[in-house]
Amino acid sequence: MVELGKMETEKQNPNTMNLDEMSIKEALTIMNSEDKKVAEAIGEVIPEIEEAVQVITTQLKKGGRLIYTGAGTSGRLGVLDAAECPPTFGTPREQVVGLIAGGQRAFTEAIEGSEDSREMGKEDLKAIELNENDVVVGLAASGRTPYVIGALSYANEISTPTIAIACNKNSAIGNEAKIAIEAVPGPEVLTGSTRLKAGSTQKMILNMLSTLSMVGIGKVYKNLMVDVQPTNEKLVSRAENIVMKATDADRETARKTLAASDGKVKIAIIMILLDIDKDTAVKKLEESQGHIRKAL
Repeated sequence: MVELGKMETEKQNPNTMNLDEMSIKEALTIMNSEDKKVAEAIGEVIPEIEEAVQVITTQLKKGGRLIYTGAGTSGRLGVLDAAECPPTFGTPREQVVGLIAGGQRAFTEAIEGSEDSREMGKEDLKAIELNENDVVVGLAASGRTPYVIGALSYANEISTPTIAIACNKNSAIGNEAKIAIEAVPGPEVLTGSTRLKAGSTQKMILNMLSTLSMVGIGKVYKNLMVDVQPTNEKLVSRAENIVMKATDADRETARKTLAASDGKVKIAIIMILLDIDKDTAVKKLEESQGHIRKAL
C-alpha cells in the first residue's frame, strides 16, 4: 500500500503555500481555478465510468441493488446519492443503498476508528444480505480505506460486481475492484482536506453513475424525470410540467390525465400521446419494460 504522505490527495498544493496570507478574493480565485481540474480529471476516466454504468444498469435490470460503501466524506456522498434516487427516479428505497462506516450516525458525526475495520465493511454488506445480482461501489478518496477494502473483498468472494472510486492512481480499492475509476484532481487547496476537490470529484462521478443507470432502466424520457413521485406541492407541479413538456398538452389536460393515471407520470404521458386509457397504457409500459420510447 502506498504511503499516505506520498499520495496526490495528501501532497501540498504549490499554489496555496501562503493560503493563510491571501486576501479572500485571492483565495477564492485559486479555489475556483483548482476546482476546474475536477472536470478535467473525470474526463480522463470516462471509459471506466462508461463500463461501470453498463454493469450497474445490467444488475438493476436483474432486480439487484446499487450499493455504495465508504467512510467519512466519501461515505456521506454515497448515502446522499442513494437518498436522492427515490424522489428523483421513483426507485424503491431498498434499490439504491448507501452504507457508511460507523452506521447512519456517522453521516453527521465523526465516528473515530470505524473506517479502519475491514471486517465491518464485510459485516455491513452481510447485514443487508448482499447477493450476486447487486453491485457494490466502494468510495475512498485516498483509495486505501480498510472498511471499503473489506467490503469489496467480500463482494468479490460471492461474485457480486465491484467498482472502486478513488482520487489516487494504483489505489488499494482499485486493485480490489473489478472496475477501477481513479480520477486524480491533484493536491487540495487545504492540504489533505479531501472534502474539497476529491469530494467534488466523487460526487460528480456518482451523479454520472446513478443518473445514467436510471436512464438505462427507463426512468427518463427525453431528458425528463418521468418517474418523479408527486409527494408534495412542488413535485405535483413538477409532474404536471413534465407531462406538458413531453406531450405538448395544456395544464388542465395534464392535471386530469395525471389524476386518471393515479399520479403516474409515465402512464399519463403514454395515455396522451397514444390517446388510450390507463389500463392499455399500463400494459404497453409493462411490455416495454418501463421505457416510454419503446412503448410508443
